[in-house]
Amino acid sequence: MDVELIEIRDFIATHHPFDLLPAAVLSDIATKLEARYARQGKRLIDVGDQVDNLYIVRTGALETHDPSGQLLARKGEGETAGVDALLHGGESHNSVDVLEDSLIYTLPASEFHDLRKTYKQFAYFFEPAGGQRLRSARRQMVSRGTGQLNLMSMHLGDMLRRAPLTIGPDTTIQDTARKMRAENVSCLLVVDEAGGLTGIVTDRDMRGRVVAEALPYESPVSTVMTPKPLTLDAEDYLFDAILLMSRNTIHHLPVLRDDVLAGVITSTDLVQTQNTSSIHLVRDIYKRDTAEGMREALELVPDLTLQLVDSGASAHNIGHVISTLSDAATVRLMALAEQRLGPPPIPFVWLAAGSQARHEQTARSDQDNCLLLDDSYNPEEHGQYFKDFTKTVCDGLNICGYVYCPGEVMAMTDQWRQPLRVWKQYFGKWIDQPDPKALMHASVFFDMRPVFGNHAIYHDLRNFVLKKTKGSRIFLAYMASNALSRQPPLGFFRNLVLVRGGEHNQTLDLKLRGIVPIVDLARVYALDAGAEPVNTLDRLENARDRGSVSKDGAADLRDAWDFISTMRLRHQALRIRARKKADNYISPDELSNFEKSNLKDAFSVVKTMQGALATAYQTARL
Repeated sequence: MDVELIEIRDFIATHHPFDLLPAAVLSDIATKLEARYARQGKRLIDVGDQVDNLYIVRTGALETHDPSGQLLARKGEGETAGVDALLHGGESHNSVDVLEDSLIYTLPASEFHDLRKTYKQFAYFFEPAGGQRLRSARRQMVSRGTGQLNLMSMHLGDMLRRAPLTIGPDTTIQDTARKMRAENVSCLLVVDEAGGLTGIVTDRDMRGRVVAEALPYESPVSTVMTPKPLTLDAEDYLFDAILLMSRNTIHHLPVLRDDVLAGVITSTDLVQTQNTSSIHLVRDIYKRDTAEGMREALELVPDLTLQLVDSGASAHNIGHVISTLSDAATVRLMALAEQRLGPPPIPFVWLAAGSQARHEQTARSDQDNCLLLDDSYNPEEHGQYFKDFTKTVCDGLNICGYVYCPGEVMAMTDQWRQPLRVWKQYFGKWIDQPDPKALMHASVFFDMRPVFGNHAIYHDLRNFVLKKTKGSRIFLAYMASNALSRQPPLGFFRNLVLVRGGEHNQTLDLKLRGIVPIVDLARVYALDAGAEPVNTLDRLENARDRGSVSKDGAADLRDAWDFISTMRLRHQALRIRARKKADNYISPDELSNFEKSNLKDAFSVVKTMQGALATAYQTARL
């Protein structure tokens, strides 16, 4: 091969998706490429033209416009043009102009289609940009997981080893215990005459509710069973069981198949999968009697994150697991505070805010929380108790590794420890007078979730807020404008824009510039729809169903969030494996061409949806 062909081969080999092709194929492609020079201002493809080649930019830049003249894309070095026409019979529906003097390689359409037929990894790249391509990328990333067990591929039905063992609600406690002994099981399912599940009784119930209370053995088992137990379906995944059992600290989970009892999954079953660290961690946290002890237990969180990433769990599910551990630490600290201070004098509810509220934590970070008190709150009578209570919990969280919030958004701060009526005043003012400070508070406190206490107080506040924000065009316009303040790191020619200077020089901030813009978009859509969820993906789904965001827009944002979040988690896992502190800053040198290309797709989705949001809420007028 002569020097010129070697140079062409080496060039295409460094750009996606050609870098996925075998070396021999790249050498063959190099012989079939033709070079063309195009002057600035020349139209390379016009609407209605028959496109017979794939255009690859060697140097220079191209612009694609729709028939109305709207700019659709800019292409720089290593990127391609003419793809849409080639995928739709050859006729171009858009125009391509030369933005600056360019050297372009052309690959005949027949060669392009042969490559797509032969190499799936090449074909998938040229699927329509956005969510579909990101979904393919996500599947490829999961397939590369190194864990021995994929938590998201094993169905609960596959783990059931025996038919469900049942008893009737009128069975005596003694007969129940005898059957448990005879069958060598730790639980029995209580069913009605039609076979419907009405309760569950466990060996722990026998100890705590029968022996400890000296209950007569002739009593019906219905008096000690747990009624209406949580269940999952046989088609649900192992990860769903781990998550549900961790969050509710239960050890037995009935499984249904087509609404009929199919069996029970126990914590012992999950132990055998060797992927249940979250259950053990929650249990360990609840056993600790000091914040220092809880900190010791929580030091395993990075290893758990690494395990979950390796096993192929999604960013959505990992966020739920890690946030569940934060919840567990909070609840245990409140129990310890009550032991020291006595029971609370009036009802209250502890609220998580920010990423913990959204179930999107990936590691221990600064704490965001607040306290919502019943309107019977009297500062003179109750103030000192709740001041001491919240300080004890927040101090304990800080010891556990959830450091004090720099902005003091914590329940120990007087401003964020208030009765329901005051919180309604806060939200009313933020919504009616959306100045910059109000928008800052709104971005934090519109993401709240009850962790412990009287949930009815929270739902009263939530209903008030959603009723007030739904359809409030002025407030939503301000929120939309605020959501556009963080742009994804994508430059003029789809090049990645890196952090300049400082500790993280020449890196991508995947959280602030990638994930946060999607979180902000989802929040606006959800508030417009009056949707209650605070989790980002749940918000997008709910807002889609209520019509505040399009079906395609919601799907593309979901896939963009998932891909960027997965990249972030993988980066954090690599740092954890190297015994470094997990962070959100990734160097482009760590990324393959595959990953760079799909990150650009994800950032492009965000930019497109930000543009749509700006148009929908007319943010330019603000």
